[in-house]
Amino acid sequence: MTSRDHHQHCQFIPPYLIERIQPPELVARDRALRAARAAGPRPAPMPAVGAAAWVVHTSHNTSALPGDVVRSAGDPESGDAAVDEAAYGITGSLALYAEVYGRSSYDGKGAGVSLSVHYEQGYDNAYWDGTQLVFGDGDGEIFGRFTMPVDVLGHEFTHAVTEHSAGLTYHGQSGALNESLSDVFGSCLKQRLLGQRVEEADWLIGQGLFLPGVQARALRDMAHPGTAYDDPRLGKDPQVGHMDDYVDTADDNGGVHTNSGIPNRAFQLAATAVGGTSWDGAGRIWYAALTGGQVGPDTDFAAFAAATVAAAGEHADVVSHAWESVGVGGSIPSGASPAQSSNSTTVAVRRTGGFAGLSSEGAVDLDGDDDRAEELRLLVTRVDVASVPGGSAGADRFVYDFDLCGDRCRVPEQHLTADLRRIAELILR
Repeated sequence: MTSRDHHQHCQFIPPYLIERIQPPELVARDRALRAARAAGPRPAPMPAVGAAAWVVHTSHNTSALPGDVVRSAGDPESGDAAVDEAAYGITGSLALYAEVYGRSSYDGKGAGVSLSVHYEQGYDNAYWDGTQLVFGDGDGEIFGRFTMPVDVLGHEFTHAVTEHSAGLTYHGQSGALNESLSDVFGSCLKQRLLGQRVEEADWLIGQGLFLPGVQARALRDMAHPGTAYDDPRLGKDPQVGHMDDYVDTADDNGGVHTNSGIPNRAFQLAATAVGGTSWDGAGRIWYAALTGGQVGPDTDFAAFAAATVAAAGEHADVVSHAWESVGVGGSIPSGASPAQSSNSTTVAVRRTGGFAGLSSEGAVDLDGDDDRAEELRLLVTRVDVASVPGGSAGADRFVYDFDLCGDRCRVPEQHLTADLRRIAELILR
């Protein structure tokens, strides 16, 4: 999968809302635009813009990108509300990542940031296209300017950060994590600019985006997923906040905007339990998990939960509890809390059964110099032993016994997950 696959559909408004509120000709246009982004060539990344950290352009309500330069870092306000809101949001986003997390721009290398506002006419969306941030003005009936809520800009900027760090695939659970991380750091940005502690925050995403008359508090509610809006034109907020309600669908890249409510709720619970401010408390933990090397393109909820617990230090217990509260297995992985888990660093596999009745076994010490250790470390963090199915192997089928740094399970071959199968391949090769 190319890097373009990770970012091609990172839009702020879910397609299911666009198709509900837009007239047919605009729905067709939006579908065509998404398809063009998926199939079209990816422009070269924007180079650093001299001494400027960012540049805001206007598309003059056309589809031209990036458009004409209106304001750069260090310039005074332009008087154009969308331009100045974008400038405020990108300045705050860059400061959040630099001053709190030590990251220079979205790529960690100081890349200049290009932003375009006034994109098309009545455009109900905002997105990161792999090279720049793009914002519509809204349709003037349901949505206003997408630059107005600062967390929208923080959300889109974080898609760029995610693309240049873990590269989470934008589909299914990894896609929902991609969406959730953008909400997490968009919310951290909003709270930081408002000077709020966690108990003062409203945990709303996109507050102020809807125009008067729309029955909505915001686009999403991290504390109470599924309650942000209930409007005759929009329908009811479909987000879910617990794995019991996980939506398995082919729509919206596997329900990335719907199921992101689950990790969103986990972060809100963790941030509240850790206390202080979201960006300096739980935000540091989530950022360390995202960029620490344990999270990759196909990471699911359980593996990301494990990565946050591993990064949580003295807060490991409350972070683990936050994930468990939303039905995700976020138990403390081996080594994170010696009092609760084994100190073993060995991954071992034994295979028995089969037509010939032969056995095969092997082991790798993850702290050794074996060339398989790095991949095995990532795989082990993604396996939730408690959720692995057991049962009968059936005639002439293999049975695998796994010891994953002290966590053990027995799995018939037909129930091997992709991660367990790969672990077996590496150990028994």
